Amino acid sequence: MLPIFYVLSGLFSSPTENWANVKQFLLTDYVLGSAKLVLFTGFFAGSIGVVLAWLVVGYTFPLRNIYKWALALPLAIPPYIAAYTYSSMTGYTGIIQATLRNKFDIVLPPGTIEVMSDRGAIFVLTLFLFPYVFMLTRVFLERQSASFIENARLLGHKPISVFFRVVIPLARPAIIAGFMLVVFEVLSDYGVANYFGVQTVTTAIFQIWFGMYDVQSAMKLAAWLMLGVMGLFILERLLRRSRRYGSTTRRSNILKPQPLKGVAAWGATFFCTIIFVLAFLAPIIQLITWSIQHGSNVWHSNFADLIVNTLKGAGIGTAIILLIALFSSRAARMFDSPFMQALTRLLSAGYSVPGSIVAIGVLAVFIALDEWLSPLYKLMGKAEGALVLSLSLVMLITGYLIRFMATGYTALEAGYEKTPRAYSEVSRTLGRSSFVTFFRIELPLIKGSLLSGFVLTFVEIIKELPLTLLLRPFNYNTLATQAYQYATDERIFDAALPSLLLILIGLVSVLFILKPERI
Repeated sequence: MLPIFYVLSGLFSSPTENWANVKQFLLTDYVLGSAKLVLFTGFFAGSIGVVLAWLVVGYTFPLRNIYKWALALPLAIPPYIAAYTYSSMTGYTGIIQATLRNKFDIVLPPGTIEVMSDRGAIFVLTLFLFPYVFMLTRVFLERQSASFIENARLLGHKPISVFFRVVIPLARPAIIAGFMLVVFEVLSDYGVANYFGVQTVTTAIFQIWFGMYDVQSAMKLAAWLMLGVMGLFILERLLRRSRRYGSTTRRSNILKPQPLKGVAAWGATFFCTIIFVLAFLAPIIQLITWSIQHGSNVWHSNFADLIVNTLKGAGIGTAIILLIALFSSRAARMFDSPFMQALTRLLSAGYSVPGSIVAIGVLAVFIALDEWLSPLYKLMGKAEGALVLSLSLVMLITGYLIRFMATGYTALEAGYEKTPRAYSEVSRTLGRSSFVTFFRIELPLIKGSLLSGFVLTFVEIIKELPLTLLLRPFNYNTLATQAYQYATDERIFDAALPSLLLILIGLVSVLFILKPERI
């Protein structure tokens, strides 16, 4: 929590001249840009996610069993990769307009389908973030007692009435949870907004840091953004503080989907197909085509270094995160108390904080550490004012640890919740030590959760862009940073191969999550 507290302390720091200029001339545009992205993306992603979830849960139609899990696959594509892919596909020389001109002699007016704008950013973020709402709402509706929906149908309510008067109110916790995940992703996004030229608070943090070289003003802006995120949390809790969503009976029936026929059935299939093609199939095919045509341009000795850097940073970060998560989840199990529960929640709070904010806090803490350790550096022969920790991989790993501790801890916490305490208690009663009990009893029982936590954390670290851009050591590139660098340098075709490798790694994560459901 220290870097996060450090960022919040920026609220009380003395304003600089740069901050006065930003506050007077630019801050309003930054805030409005972020608010616009959040509101429109949240609305469209939430609407698409809820409608798709209700379709695949409440009805049967052609290809329904495939789309039930395939509509989650867009999560494997980082939005910043989708941004430059769609910008090229929809441009004047892109495959869409070129095909219309050459094959059908159709010339679209300028700006008709191009995505290099605010609306393009909303389009891309919506397509590649709606699966958060879709997955959470689908699981909730499948597991929630079906009696409410069945009673509404028996009482003669039409499908539209059931959807708006029963399904949406019933699934509100899942919808809000998915919506909040979308909001966090939009607020922490840098790649999409910067590539499309959208002014947001996150892009402003980068501009102030690297454009004005003013870390103090960047930290002050990050602190205000963090307050906004905390305010969203508090507001959401207040809005549903008096509501209860639990079932009045312990019996939980599985909702039986109703068959759709004729136009309705094929309409549902068409809608799911359009979303799947736009959000997954089209960008994947385009990236594969570019990789085949231009992959030799980037497949050289330095490309191997990119893969090594990516795997090394993610591997070390994931290992440390899982070790701490394993220790803390077991401690919370052994010493069950309100204090311990609060402590473990704080431990995983970094996931709700945008990566740029975490990066600023980590950098500030490491610079302070370097100043504190400067006498030791002198004894080691370093120059006065040398930055050792602040220019090392240690700082980047620390940022990963704070940002993604939640993924490892949540997986292991779920594993321990499924393991009866009686097993450990019997082992201790038979004279086994806590150490032996852990390795012979508990670890075999939670190994599935441990593997799940490893996969999820590893993939999240590999895809992370803002944090890596801000905290990486000098001349240290990963697949994510290199793909983004190629895109910003207008080398779109060269960015395809590293992007495709990132997506393949992301697919491992998504398919790993979906495997139990598909079985």
